[in-house]
Amino acid sequence: MELNVVKGIGPQLERKLNNLNIYSVEDLLENYPYRYNIINLVDIRNVKDNEVCSIKVTIIDAPRVQYIKKNFNRLSFAASSSNVIFNVVIFNRAFMKNNLKVGRSIVLIGKYNHLKNLFTASAIKFNFEGNKIEPVYHLSEGINNTTISKLMEEALKKDCYYDYIPQEFVQKYKFISKKESLEKIHMPKNNEDIKKATLRLKYEELFNFLFKINYLKKLNNKAIGIKREISLNSKKEFLDSLPFELTPDQLKAIDEIYTDLVSQNRMNRLVLGDVGSGKTIVATYAIYVNFLSGYQSALMAPTEILAMQHYKSLKNILEHFHIEVVLLTGSMKAKEKREVLGKIKSGDANLIIGTHALISDSVEFHNLGLVVTDEQHRFGVGQRNTLRDKGQTPDVLYLSATPIPRTYALTIYGDLDLSIIKTKPKGRKEIITVLKKESEIKDVLLKMLDELKLGHQIYVVSPLVETNEGMDLKSVFDLEEKMKLAFNNVVPIGILHGKLKGKEKDEIMKEFKDGKIKILISTTVIEVGVDVPNSTMIVIYNAERFGLATLHQLRGRVGRNDVQSYCYLVSNKDAQRLKVLEDSNDGFYISEKDFEMRGQGDLFGVRQSGDATFKIANLKTDYQILLQAKKDSEEYLNSELYLNNDYYKNEIKKINFIN
Repeated sequence: MELNVVKGIGPQLERKLNNLNIYSVEDLLENYPYRYNIINLVDIRNVKDNEVCSIKVTIIDAPRVQYIKKNFNRLSFAASSSNVIFNVVIFNRAFMKNNLKVGRSIVLIGKYNHLKNLFTASAIKFNFEGNKIEPVYHLSEGINNTTISKLMEEALKKDCYYDYIPQEFVQKYKFISKKESLEKIHMPKNNEDIKKATLRLKYEELFNFLFKINYLKKLNNKAIGIKREISLNSKKEFLDSLPFELTPDQLKAIDEIYTDLVSQNRMNRLVLGDVGSGKTIVATYAIYVNFLSGYQSALMAPTEILAMQHYKSLKNILEHFHIEVVLLTGSMKAKEKREVLGKIKSGDANLIIGTHALISDSVEFHNLGLVVTDEQHRFGVGQRNTLRDKGQTPDVLYLSATPIPRTYALTIYGDLDLSIIKTKPKGRKEIITVLKKESEIKDVLLKMLDELKLGHQIYVVSPLVETNEGMDLKSVFDLEEKMKLAFNNVVPIGILHGKLKGKEKDEIMKEFKDGKIKILISTTVIEVGVDVPNSTMIVIYNAERFGLATLHQLRGRVGRNDVQSYCYLVSNKDAQRLKVLEDSNDGFYISEKDFEMRGQGDLFGVRQSGDATFKIANLKTDYQILLQAKKDSEEYLNSELYLNNDYYKNEIKKINFIN
């Protein structure tokens, strides 16, 4: 049902809701609160320092607005509560200024700093009538919490929702109805309402997801692929051609891939490996076997610099076997692109490496037999399937450098066969990780100087592009000034962040890769898999702002050769959590710890871009619900009871159509 049927939603508000990925009434109802403000008023004299609280105050002077920069402002005023006078500040609420009259009573939600006598508010409530539970939603510009809550009330009147839990399981677990769960999640009267609604909605979301995953697995097991007749000796020939020895995990993955490729079923395998574990060489073996069978291979990378890196390394490895490797990217000149497209169509090109340019209509393969997708989570399902569908029944191999706990991987990647690579190639030294406070930054700078004197390069990472007045964090521009000052403006410095255009990012990374930039200051956009062997040190500021899995990924940008490399984590907080990285270089162990401490968070960004983003379920805290939903969905699928359920019958039709 379209959004405009909801009272209060006009064209302008509809566009703003679209910015939150809300396009229908059902999307609106499934925009669940991410937390609740339980507003119990307290006396400011009893509030602990920097504790989140709600207090009733009286405004005692006219508010002032300071415009710090575009789209960022600071509203401040003085207030009193329980005979205590203090200053109040709230960010990006300039529009409230005219409502904050001297003498008016309001409720503030936020934190009080006793030393500064400053209350930093996250919300201001007008016409507050008493204690209550208030849902808090993700917002976009022009939409506030009050607007969302009013829209929810109207949307619930439309009865526009679908109950995805089969009635057998609703009765078995005595779940409340879907309508009741939506009412309770958006308009709870007490904690019990939230608890009942949340349990039901989480189970529903996980059941729905796992049913589809289980069906995909069943479908994949039946899919007929290319049956190759390849000698077992091919493995020995390939391994003998390499100038290095593979690890036991790599050899096991190669055996699994060989078994897939010679079977009549289509390969649908994910190689999940730690940073620097050597996934690419495993994929190269698959490409080699595919070539021996007379088929073309395509390798799709998320960025041009990664595609170029793969092109150079694989061309070098495969030239021994007379395999013609070509590169196809969006930035190539028209004449060069035409030549490459001609080779692909004629079959002269055996391996085609490229970016999403590979899926454009102009690309016609001669006989595509294998599709390899590097950093597969960076592409949407549609993009991956478009490439796969350019062949008749090509085998598919996905690569991912995001190590996650095996039990969770087997669930979330349940539709794929899994090869896990843990061991690192021989000759790689463990990265030495050191935790430092900001007061010890001189030690870090001296170590940076030592590495620069050796001719090495350094990454410096910040959580922010620009300074945010409300946060005590270092931006890339703050760090640029610090580094210029520290090294007397004589060290070439580059800056990389998400606001740059793709071409600008590629140019900066190329300059760093070529050694023209000695210190690269960046946000987390440093490409996973980008190989700059001469970079031997990474310094991560405000390390407490990142998950352990993200920090481990960032640390993997160094240690790409046999030279000792270093990672310095600069933080005044969270020392116990960050110490996990000081103690271990094992990405799978670290991901387990990250999962324990933070939940799914950025860890499960791995199945975004069109795969599985959960609106209410959390794969760490809801793991028991996940296991039960997995068991129930398998039972439901195998019993074929879904044939009596219109929703699941239609979902299966969609999956069959896509696949």
